Amino acid sequence: MPEGGSAALINEQAFIYEGVVVVVGRPRGVEDAVILRAATEVLGRVGPSGLTLAAVAREVGLVPGTLVQRFGSKRGLILALADQSVKDADALPDRVRGEHEAALGALAALMTEWTAPLDAPETFANHLAALCADLTDPELHARALDVHRAQRRAIERLLAEAAAGGELRAGADVASLAATVQAVAAGAGLNWALDRRGTLAERVRYELDAVLGPHTAAGDRNA
Repeated sequence: MPEGGSAALINEQAFIYEGVVVVVGRPRGVEDAVILRAATEVLGRVGPSGLTLAAVAREVGLVPGTLVQRFGSKRGLILALADQSVKDADALPDRVRGEHEAALGALAALMTEWTAPLDAPETFANHLAALCADLTDPELHARALDVHRAQRRAIERLLAEAAAGGELRAGADVASLAATVQAVAAGAGLNWALDRRGTLAERVRYELDAVLGPHTAAGDRNA
């Protein structure tokens, strides 16, 4: 900001100097991905009704005007967050797969990462409330469905790799098993949020083992 004269801040990118609006470059150091991660944190704490541009701006140390310029509105932020969820759902499986030698190990790790943001029953409830809102909004429902389908593809791909590598018994119906795994994981989260035994990660891994156990090569040997 210029020295001398009279200046009034409008937002992080503009101020009034001696009666003239001066627009400066886009602020550096806080990328959109950081803001969207902060929005996820805020959503988990306060739910969709408490997710505001001001709350997210406070989380990352910006002024609300910066978020208005980047996303336009609260809805714009929510749509950007949904778009990022789709990108993450597509990208995460490859990263996790590269960190594990066994396909089933990668599947367990992937499902744990998917549920990592829901680490408390209250957080789970707030994200569930957001999903319920998504189901009634055509634009958000389309994105939620994209995430759902990406997760199904990732599960099916890892199960197919497990079958090809001998981790699953011969003849396993990979497509049906993938649908069951996805459904059980969703149900495990809801059950855990209700009975609150252990952690969500522990519950998901337990249920995954229960579903896959009869289909693994080790299960054949133990039969």
